Formats: sequence, C-alpha cells, structure tokens
Amino acid sequence: MGSTGMLNNSTMICAPLMAQSVEQIVKDMHQAKAEGAQVVEIRLDHIKNFQPHRDIQIILKNRVLPVIIVYRPKSEGGQYEGDEHSRLEALHLATEMGADYVASDLIREQKMKNGSATKFIVSCHINGMTSSDEELNNLAASMRATGADIIKMAANVTDITEIARIFHLLSHCKVPIIAYSAGERGLISQLLCPKFGGFLAYGSIEGNSIPGMPSLYSVIHTYKLGYLNSETKVFGLVSKPVRHSKGPLLHNPIFRHENFNGVYVPMFVDNLREFFNIYSSHDFPGFSVGFPYKEAVVEFCDEVHLLAESIGAVNTIVRRPCDGKLIGYNTDCEAAITAIEDALKEKRCTGNEVSLGSPISGKLFVLVGAGGAGRALAFGAKSRGAQIVIFDIDFGRAKSLACAVSGEARPYEEVVNFQPEKGSILANATPLGMHPNTDQRIPVAEATLGDYELVFDAVYTPKKTRLLKDAEAAGAIIVSGVEMFLRQAIGQFNLFTGREAPKELMRKIIMAEF
Repeated sequence: MGSTGMLNNSTMICAPLMAQSVEQIVKDMHQAKAEGAQVVEIRLDHIKNFQPHRDIQIILKNRVLPVIIVYRPKSEGGQYEGDEHSRLEALHLATEMGADYVASDLIREQKMKNGSATKFIVSCHINGMTSSDEELNNLAASMRATGADIIKMAANVTDITEIARIFHLLSHCKVPIIAYSAGERGLISQLLCPKFGGFLAYGSIEGNSIPGMPSLYSVIHTYKLGYLNSETKVFGLVSKPVRHSKGPLLHNPIFRHENFNGVYVPMFVDNLREFFNIYSSHDFPGFSVGFPYKEAVVEFCDEVHLLAESIGAVNTIVRRPCDGKLIGYNTDCEAAITAIEDALKEKRCTGNEVSLGSPISGKLFVLVGAGGAGRALAFGAKSRGAQIVIFDIDFGRAKSLACAVSGEARPYEEVVNFQPEKGSILANATPLGMHPNTDQRIPVAEATLGDYELVFDAVYTPKKTRLLKDAEAAGAIIVSGVEMFLRQAIGQFNLFTGREAPKELMRKIIMAEF
C-alpha cells in the first residue's frame, strides 16, 4: 500500500495564535514550535491596545517560525472594529517589516509598493458549500486574479457531503490553496487536506483550544498528517455524534505500525443515503458504523454477511475492490460475547471451577437496549444458549428482537423493579452513561445489582461507567465496553486491510488510552 515511513506531502501544519498581548504571542510561538507546528497564523485583531509599529516589530523580531499576519475586521468574523484605512496600513507595515505571509485583499497595491519576499493570501468566507464545483472554481479563479500567491476559503458546512466540494477544489486549484470547514461536520476537511493537496492544515496549541478545530497534538501525533498522500486510503467512523470515538487513537497507530497507507477519521453523518452516494470512490474503502446507524445502514449495503444479516445490524462496511460494492459485517457480536465469556472463565479458573462449553449457557441474560449493539449482544447470547429478557424504551423494538432470539420482551418501565435470579448477566446496550453524561445509567435498582454475577456496559467512554461502579460495589464481575471496542476493532482491522491484526499491540495501545 506504499510506505508510511517518510513525509509524503508538502502541507504545512499551522497553529493559529490569538493571544491578547504580543508578549503572550511570542510565548505561544515558542510553544507552537515545540509542539511541532511549521508555521503560525497571528491574529492582530485579538491584541488589546494594539500598536502596529511596536507590536508587529516585536512579533517579527522574535519569530521562531514563519508567520502569517491576519488582521480580520468584525464583518469577516474578526475582532477589529476600527476604520479600514488603519487596518490596511497595519498589513502594509507587516509587509514592509518582512512578514512571511500577509492576508490582504489589496495585493497588487501591496506588491507595487515594495518588492519584499512576503507572500500574499487572499481569503473568503462561505456559509455552506452548496455552490457547484464550477462555481467554486470560478470563485477561486477570481481570487487568483487579484495576484494572490495563496488563496483561502473557509466555509461553514451544514452537512459532511458538502466537504467533497472542498476536496475537489483542493485537487484542482492552480495555485496553493487553503480550504476547510470548522466544526464536527467539517472535521474531515481539516484532517484530509494533505491527501488532496492543501497548503495548510490547522491545529490549536495545548491550553488554547479553538472550537471546531483539532489540536496540534492530534494533527501531528494521532492522525500523522505529514504522512498522508494522494494514495492514502480513508477509513472512518460513520456516527452522530462522533467526538466520543477512540477509534482514531487505535486504528491510526496500527496502520502506521503495519506500514499500511491509511488514515482513520471521525465522520459526522446526518444522511446515510447522501453520504454513501457522495463518498463512493475507492479512496474511501471502509467504514466503522456507530450509534445510531447500525441498523439503518443495512439497506445501503450491496451485500450483507450472514451473521450481520441475521442480527440485522452492521458495524463494519468494506468496499470490495473489484466492483466497488459495499459489504456489511458485524464484528460487535463476537467481540461482546467473548469479552463476557472470558471474564466469567477467568473467575472460574481463579476459583478452580471446571467449565465445559460457554459459561453463558443456561443463564438469564438481561439486556437493556435493543438497537444495533443490543441486537449483536442478543444474537451472541442466543448462540451460547442463554435465556434472554429484553428491555427497551421502544417496546415494539424489544418485542421484535425478543421474537428473533426466542427471548422475552418487557416494558422499559419495569426494569427498575425487575428481580433477576441469582447469577444472571446484565448488559447495557444503550448510550446512557456515555461522556459527557457520565452521571446517568440505566434505571436498574441498586439493590438488585448484587444478584448479577456479571454486569457488562457497551459504553466505553468512560471506561468505568456509573453502572459499572455501582455493580462493582455490589460485588458483581464487571466488563467495560472498552473490551468490546478493542475486540471489534481487531475484527475491523482484519476486514479493512486483509491482514492479521497485531492483537497484543492493539490491546497495549487501547489500555494506555483509557
């Protein structure tokens, strides 16, 4: 798949600096360099009591990285509220003093006044990316006609499918271009710009997070943008929301360890049909599928693996190389059930108990949640011979799943008073307790938690949820969703790459992250 052992693109990593004093900007510049930035973008409009000649001179005299000078007025989303003449004079001053890059619209005028080596950036801000590729190309051409050395387009997309236009623009522009969208839906535009030829990728310095922008650390260390190129294969989590995902922290270092030219990114998707229609090329050969799409995504697969078909839920999709068809799989089922089995076996080994067959066989398996993860757990429990009781806020969905696994459905309101038999298993397959709502849990009575031999929670952020803490205090064996997450990811790596996953390394990485 091509080596990932050397830098593969010319995209520079840029840290925006928006401190309120030049002294802090100089400190932040040093921090940005230490964190791996290759250039800094300095926002003059954020400096309090800004004195152009003095402050710009201090900044440029003390620079330790190439500097982009930006002085953005309020009308363009900046902080500057003064007259336009003074703003342009400050930018001209930055040019005269030798700034490496200056963002200015009056480029021809600036270039005629001096012959400095300063490169000029002309930018525009777009609400949404609903224009056609042709219209965007025409806009880029008009910006280029100003004499710009670099053009910049910052958009606010409302759907991840709009990002495809940014990728087209990056790939076809005749001059260096910076193009991206902020926010969760726009994140892939920032993470994948090196693949499509972007001039800059942004990352915020530690302690100065910027809404809608990845951190410098994640850009450099998690996603390793310096190693992406046009041949890099893009994998990602299709979910809503996606910010909780630990997938990039696991898949990306494994891709690099295995010398596989791939990157794994979060994909905030609102409409599955539109998403798969737009991202249909072999550049996007595989997807993880998360909440709430594991059931809904089945209809967008051209073929579904037998296990996933019987479960009615898909958590992994692979694009078949020979014909581009999407094949759906389920790696959740075995991941969750083997995690539960292994925890029970470990306890029995410790107690010198001899067990033949699955330790789940014949047990009461109480499942809360009948969505995609719940279906995987239910079918896994059925395959091991458990007796299954299902609670879900949608009783119809609970009944449908119970029918499919020869189990029993109960109304969700009854879970609080449900009395399990001693030695049962409880499994949470709802998102209750997921970060940031870590104080929540399924409404199982605390007094009954001690009746369960084992309690499993599919939520993996945090590793030990409130449910697991309460269950542990009651004396139950607990199994975190982290274990399920790890095991399903091992299965996904095998499907994504056609290679055997390095299981022990993956375990080491994921346990370090939690």
